[in-house]
Amino acid sequence: MDTNPESESEPDLLKPQSTETSLNDLAHDLTSLLELAQRGSWRSILDKVTRARSLSLLSKPHDHLTYLSFYVFSLTKLRRFADAASELDSLQDLDSHRYLYESYPQFYPNRTGSLIPFSLRWLHALIPSKLGNRLEGLDRLYSLLDFVRQRIKSKNNVSFNVWRKREVFLVNCIIGQHLAAKEFVVCLDLFNELINRDDSLDPVLLSKLGYLQMQIGDFDGAKSSFSRIESMLKEGRIDSVSFSESELNNLVNRNRALVFLVGKDYVSAVREYDECIERDHEDVVAINNKAICLMYLRDLSDSIKVLENSLERVPTVALNETLVVNLCSMYELAYINHSDIKSTLSNWISLVAPDDFDATCTRI
Repeated sequence: MDTNPESESEPDLLKPQSTETSLNDLAHDLTSLLELAQRGSWRSILDKVTRARSLSLLSKPHDHLTYLSFYVFSLTKLRRFADAASELDSLQDLDSHRYLYESYPQFYPNRTGSLIPFSLRWLHALIPSKLGNRLEGLDRLYSLLDFVRQRIKSKNNVSFNVWRKREVFLVNCIIGQHLAAKEFVVCLDLFNELINRDDSLDPVLLSKLGYLQMQIGDFDGAKSSFSRIESMLKEGRIDSVSFSESELNNLVNRNRALVFLVGKDYVSAVREYDECIERDHEDVVAINNKAICLMYLRDLSDSIKVLENSLERVPTVALNETLVVNLCSMYELAYINHSDIKSTLSNWISLVAPDDFDATCTRI
């Protein structure tokens, strides 16, 4: 069973940074695209982009690139990686003069720099690994990391924080690639490179370092990483803009719970997860892991209720493959007629799930 301490997710790659103008001023009908993305309506986005292209509704270079970002992102969410790669290949050189603001003074007077959204650069780096070309994917991710670090050196204070968050995000992507290959030493080096810089302390990053340390058997190191986060929180050394108080407190509780879970103190772990859930009813990691702890305590009935209640209460948040896989595993342990129960669950999922949900996780 997957306890999924901290699930990986994409950042707000399709979310514009500017709030000075309306979204639709930034790109054609951008509000509608964002609403579809938030609902997971990836096929509708493909249809909308195709229609906009066929009717020549995109008039400026950045409109085309914004719509391409949504199109490729949607293809990626739908696991159509070859199609996504084909769309990205149409761009050719991302650093070409064709993608500079100064090449279109009639549209962007007095603006300089690249028109290419960061989301497209990230997708360009991600897709090769999705197609099984791990080394090419890593090479592109490291090249993009160099690109971001160059921007960090040259940007003003306003842009600095945005590019620093992108740096942390990319390092996490790269770490994920190395973790999959069990290249733990490389992962530790990447973590320490960021964490040892005073201005880069990130509680989520420190937590992930703790999870890695647990995987390689460094239990004391993991507890030290977790304790460092608690000290930062008490001393007010965490960016309150990036993290809410409830997010930080839940992170601390989940870290404590993980220490208890590894030590097989499931009662104490449940107590920590309960605090998280009371504070935030949408903390799916805490919900999922609480259910697993209850299962280990041989309370299979309550563990099933925890997951079922979360799906009923917050389906848009709780409906992910990890949670559904765990619930179906519990059904198989608890019920003789588990196939019928899973079939009912599968039918419900087909009505409410986003387009990219993997329905095979019910194992019917």
